[in-house]
Amino acid sequence: MLTFLGFAMVITFMFLIMTKRLSALIALIIVPILFALFGGFAPKIGPMMLEGITKLAPTGVMLMFAILYFALMIDSGLFDPAVRKILKLVKGDPLKVSVGTAVLALVVSLDGDGATTYMICVAAMLPLYNRIGMSPRIMAGLIILAGGVMNMTPWGGPTARAASALHVDPSDIFVPMIPAMAAGVVAILVIAYMYGLRERARLGVLHLQGDEIDHSEISVSQFPDARRPKLIWFNGALTLVLMCTLIAGLLPLPVLFMVAFSIAMIVNYPCLQQQKDRVAAHSGSVLAVVGLIFAAGIFTGILSGTGMVDAMSKSLLAVIPEALGPYLAVITALVSMPFTFFMSNDAFYYGVLPVLAEAASHYGITAAEMGRASIVGQPVHLLSPLVPSTYLLVALAGIEFGDHQRFTLKWAVLVCLCIMIAALLLGTFPLFSTL
Repeated sequence: MLTFLGFAMVITFMFLIMTKRLSALIALIIVPILFALFGGFAPKIGPMMLEGITKLAPTGVMLMFAILYFALMIDSGLFDPAVRKILKLVKGDPLKVSVGTAVLALVVSLDGDGATTYMICVAAMLPLYNRIGMSPRIMAGLIILAGGVMNMTPWGGPTARAASALHVDPSDIFVPMIPAMAAGVVAILVIAYMYGLRERARLGVLHLQGDEIDHSEISVSQFPDARRPKLIWFNGALTLVLMCTLIAGLLPLPVLFMVAFSIAMIVNYPCLQQQKDRVAAHSGSVLAVVGLIFAAGIFTGILSGTGMVDAMSKSLLAVIPEALGPYLAVITALVSMPFTFFMSNDAFYYGVLPVLAEAASHYGITAAEMGRASIVGQPVHLLSPLVPSTYLLVALAGIEFGDHQRFTLKWAVLVCLCIMIAALLLGTFPLFSTL
C-alpha cells in the first residue's frame, strides 16, 4: 500500500508540474498532504511537515543570503572590470571572441541567475559576433554551457534541490564537486578554442578601430545608482575570503553568507533606505527559490515520515538487477542527463532522486555521493524545452530553438561526461560500491 501511495504521489506531482496544471511550489505542498490524508496519516501530518521544514531551514537560509550576496556584488560593479577587460582583449580575433565569450559567461553566471547571464552576455558579445561575421549559435552554445556548469553551485538551484531532497548539507555536495566542475570548465574552454580556430580560419582576423565598438561603459549592474567602483578592491577581497572559508568549511554555509552579506551591505550601502532598495530589488528571486525549498520540506517530510520512500526503495531494489546495484551512483549521473532534459529539476530531484538514494544506501553509497552524481547532467538540462530562460537566450541571439539544441546538445553531453569522469577519478562518488 505504501509503495503504491508513494509512486502515485510522485507521478501525480510530476504530472501536475510538467503539464503546468500547478506550479512546483503549490504541488509540493498540496499533493503530499492529499496523499497522506488518503493513506490515513491525518494525525501525524503536522509533525511530519514541521520536521521536513526544520531539516531544510538551513538550506533555505543559505540560498536566501547567497542570492542576495551575489546580487549585491553585481549591483556594486565588482565584475565590471573583468567584463570590460575580456571585451577589450578579444577585439576582432574570432579565437579570442570565442574564448572570451566562455570566460565572460562563466564570470557572469556566478550569481546562478540564467536570465541575467543571458541578457548581459548577449548584449556584450552579439555586436562583436555580428561585426566579425561569426555565427551567433556559437555564442549561445558557449553561454549556455557555461551556465550549465555554474548552475551546479548551491545558489544555482539543482544542488540545493538535491540537498533538500536528501536532507544533507549543500556544502557536502558542492565542495567535493568543485574539481569536477573545473574539469567541465576546461572542457568548455577547449570547445571555445576549437570553434575559435575554425572561425579564424574561415573569417581571418578583423582589425577593428579603437572606437568602432566601445565597451568602456559596459556594466553587468542593472542599477547605475547602486554601483560602487571605489569599493571594488574591498568587495573582491571579501568575496575571495568568502570562497576560501566556504571551501575550507570553517563555518556552516548559511552563517558564512549571512555574515558576508551583512558586511557587504554595511560597507557598500550604509544608508538604511539604500539597504532596503537593494533587498527589494532582488526579493522576487529570493522568494521564488526559498519558498520552493520550504515547500519541498513538506513533500520530503511526508514522503519520509509515512514510510513511503522506504517502501518505494525496496520495490526498486527488487527490480534492479543485483549486479547493477553497486553502480547506482554512476547510473544516477548518466540518467540525470535525459531525466532532467525530459522533466523539470523539481520532478527529478524531489520525485526520483530520493528513491534512487534510498536504494543506493543498501549498497553503501551515501546520500551525499548520490547528490553529487545527480547534478552531473545540468549542462544538458538547460537545453530542455522545459527551461523558460533558454527561450530568452535564443530570442536575444536571434536563432531558432531547434538549431540551438542541435548545435549545443552534443557538447553539453561531452561536458557532462568530462565532469563525471573527473568526479570518478577523484573519488567524488564511486564507480562501484564494494559493500
